[in-house]
Amino acid sequence: MVDCQIRTFDVTDQAVVARFLDVPREIFLPARCRDLAYSDSALEITEGAANGVWRQLLPPLVLARLIQGASLRPEDKILDIAAGTGYSTALLAGLCKDITALEADAGFASLIEANLQACNVSNAHVVTGPLAQGFDKSAAYDVIFINGAVEAGLDTLFSQLKDGGRLVAIQRFAGEANAHASKAVRFEKGAHDVSSRFLFDASAALLKDFEKAPQFVF
Repeated sequence: MVDCQIRTFDVTDQAVVARFLDVPREIFLPARCRDLAYSDSALEITEGAANGVWRQLLPPLVLARLIQGASLRPEDKILDIAAGTGYSTALLAGLCKDITALEADAGFASLIEANLQACNVSNAHVVTGPLAQGFDKSAAYDVIFINGAVEAGLDTLFSQLKDGGRLVAIQRFAGEANAHASKAVRFEKGAHDVSSRFLFDASAALLKDFEKAPQFVF
């Protein structure tokens, strides 16, 4: 996975590469798809969710490049949104000082806690709540990481970033001309505004909490 997918997708940050070597992906998958743990596919993870919440583990090459795009520092405080079963949290935990994993579903939250314990992760906290509301009690964050595609609803999360803080996600662009276009994007909070820049082309399942409201058309 690391040699054939991640290194060949312009992931050059050796700390990021080392985390992917250290954290076993199969731990975070249901038994039915553990044989595919090191494939280059997004894998569905629904077992364990109490309310039928649907999640995917991002393909390893997309996840690695997105983590690299966040420009993590050892002293960073991170909010990991839609953490699913905790794979991204386990990876990020080895690259920062403190991380909070946010899930909307208590079943997933329990899985995250068990999986992080199995990986000996000690600097992570698991919380539940609406994804688009973030987790204000631990703000402000240096980095907010979103595991999935977004169309809208990021303003509350921007308010939970420190000045100079970064938010990375896969942004889906709505509209007739480019309904299926999406890119990995890094947002950065300045003193007076939030700037953004494209990182690379990518796609992911849309997170319902960040879905753009339908517009009425005459």
